[in-house]
Amino acid sequence: MPIHIGNSGISRLELNHVSPAPPAPQDTEWVKHVRIQSQKLTQFWGHPIYVHATVLLPKGYADHPNVRYPSVYTMGHDVPFSFSTKPDTEAEKKAEAERGLETGYEFYQQWDSDNFPRFIAISFEQQTPFFPDSYSVNSANNGPYGDAIIQEVIPYLEEHFRMIRSGYARVIEGASTGGWQTLALQLQHPDFFGGAWVLQPDPIDFHRYQLVDAYKDDNAFATPSGPFTTAERPMRRSPTGQVNTTVRELSRMEDVLGSHGRSQYQFEGWEAVYGPVGEDGYPKALWDKETGKIDHEVANYMRDHGFDLLEYTRRNWPTLGPKLVGKLHFSCGDMDHFYLNLAVYNYQQFLQTTTNPHYEGDFIFGRPMKGHSYHPFHWAEFVRRMAAEVKKNTPAGENSSVWNY
Repeated sequence: MPIHIGNSGISRLELNHVSPAPPAPQDTEWVKHVRIQSQKLTQFWGHPIYVHATVLLPKGYADHPNVRYPSVYTMGHDVPFSFSTKPDTEAEKKAEAERGLETGYEFYQQWDSDNFPRFIAISFEQQTPFFPDSYSVNSANNGPYGDAIIQEVIPYLEEHFRMIRSGYARVIEGASTGGWQTLALQLQHPDFFGGAWVLQPDPIDFHRYQLVDAYKDDNAFATPSGPFTTAERPMRRSPTGQVNTTVRELSRMEDVLGSHGRSQYQFEGWEAVYGPVGEDGYPKALWDKETGKIDHEVANYMRDHGFDLLEYTRRNWPTLGPKLVGKLHFSCGDMDHFYLNLAVYNYQQFLQTTTNPHYEGDFIFGRPMKGHSYHPFHWAEFVRRMAAEVKKNTPAGENSSVWNY
C-alpha cells in the first residue's frame, strides 16, 4: 500500500498479518455474558446489530429459584463494580484507593458476604461507528438505541434472569459517559427506573459544554481575556489546575484520527449522539475542527431535541418533576479533569428553584482537589444505598426480605 508523505516521496506499508479475534469471555458462577440482537437497530443500520450485556448474579441465585431480585444497571462496559474473584495486587489496591473505591476483589468479598443486599447488576457494550458507546438514547446518527435498551434489551434480560419487572426495583448508576446516560435514562423514562446515581456526568447543560457555551460563544478554541486579547480554552486539567489539553488540540487530533466524525473520540462522539445528520450523511459538527467556529444551528438542534438535560428538565418539570422526587443522586469532584462539575452546579441551582414539586435532589461534591475519578463511597456502600431506596419504595403487599437473605 503506497503512502504519500508530504513532498518527501512515497513510503510503502505492507499488511501481511491478521490478528485473531480475541477469545470470547467465559461465563462463571457469578458472571454471565449475553448477546442480544436488536431488531430496531438492525433495521436502522441494515445489518445485524447486537447489544452485549454482562450480568453479575447475587450470592445464592441458583439456591433460591423462586426469588426475583432488584436490578442495577451500571452504565459502564466492564463487569459491574469491577467484580473479581482474583485477589488484588498492591498496585491495584493503591489505584482504586485513589479513586475512593474498593478493589474488585474487595467488592466481591462484600457481594459474597452475609446480609448484603442481593441485586442483579448489568453493564452494556453498545459501540457505534462513531464512539465506543451509544449513550443509550435515540439518535439521528446512531439510531434508536434508547428504544432498543428499554423495549428490547431490558425485557430480554428480565425474561432470562429473575429480575423484578417493576420500576421501583430498577435503578441506574454511571460515571462520566455513563453518568450522562444515567440521567438521560431516568429523565426520559421516569416511571421505568426507580433511582439514578449520576457520577461526574458528561455535560448535562450545554451552557457548560465543558468551558464552552454552545449557545452564546462564537468560537470553541479561544475566549476573550481582555479588550484586545484572547486566551486558549482548556479541555483538560489536573486536579491542581494545570492545563494539559486545550479544545483546539483535541479537536485537531480528532480531525486527524478520522474523517466524517469517525475519530472515535470525545467531541465527535458527542456530536454523533446529540447532533443532526449533515448533508454528507455523517454527524454535523458543532464546531469547525480547524477554526473552532461554532455552528449555533447544531447547538439549537441538540437543545431542541432534548440532549441538553438541564433544559429538558426545566422544560418538562410540570409533568416530569413529580416522577423524579427522591430519585436523583449526584456526585462530582470540585476539580473534575474535564470541568464537568460546572454543569452539575447549574443543575443543582435549577433544582433549588423548582416548585410543584420542590425537589432539590441529592448532591455530593468532592473537595478539595478531587478530579474526574472521584467517588464519595465504595461500590458496596452504593449498593446498600440503592437497596435502601428499593426497600422504601416497595409497594405494600410485596416482600423485600426475600432478596435480603
